Amino acid sequence: MPKKPRLTLDGHLEMGRVLAGIRDELAHRAVQLDKAYPSSGPESIPHKKVGAALRTLDEARSDLEGLLSREHPDAAETTVYYPYPEDRSVVIAPDRPAS
Repeated sequence: MPKKPRLTLDGHLEMGRVLAGIRDELAHRAVQLDKAYPSSGPESIPHKKVGAALRTLDEARSDLEGLLSREHPDAAETTVYYPYPEDRSVVIAPDRPAS
């Protein structure tokens, strides 16, 4: 079985920008749910699941940062998977204008 090609440095940069943007939107939605529903009982389940998605996404970003360091050690920087806000992709929901 042939070895899979791995992400190029540009691929890691794009992945980092997009995942950071997705995380920003998920965090916004988690706050929105926290303000709208109780923190316990059945109505709290969506907020808890969005929180779990955030934690899972953060773990994936950390794991990808490790892969970046192994695959492209000379170019690995924390800003690839944890970019500055102005360098992140913007995920726009239909009812939320870009800021």
